[in-house]
Amino acid sequence: MVDWELDVRPVRSARIAVAAAAVLLTTFTVGGIWLRHSSTGVTFYASDQIAMIVLGVVLAGAALLFTRPRLKAGAAGVVVRNLFGDKAIPWDLVRGLSFPDRKAWARIELPADEYVPVLALRASDKSHAADAVERFRALAARHTA
Repeated sequence: MVDWELDVRPVRSARIAVAAAAVLLTTFTVGGIWLRHSSTGVTFYASDQIAMIVLGVVLAGAALLFTRPRLKAGAAGVVVRNLFGDKAIPWDLVRGLSFPDRKAWARIELPADEYVPVLALRASDKSHAADAVERFRALAARHTA
């Protein structure tokens, strides 16, 4: 097990994602329950109700993907988790962490003008993101020197 010196998750976007998931799940569940009671003359069956609720669960799950982003850094290197999958980066490949102007999230600079987006460090988190960037840069200076 690796001991991470830095472990950062987004704050604002995670809260919004949880709220959106709750609204989606509630809306589709209530809509699914009320679906059978239509005054339009259309007949809905139990399978339609179940499908509506399952659709709400799927959409809520998709919204919760925005709670996944995470940045971990330690002596072993850097691990970036975005919406799908993790990417481990050894310190010898890290050229820096930048927050480009007018961009929603930071990115780790790699050799040959490549980069890895870091959705865990979002501009909307303001001081939380700024503190995390400073801590990451201090770790990078220590582990790449």
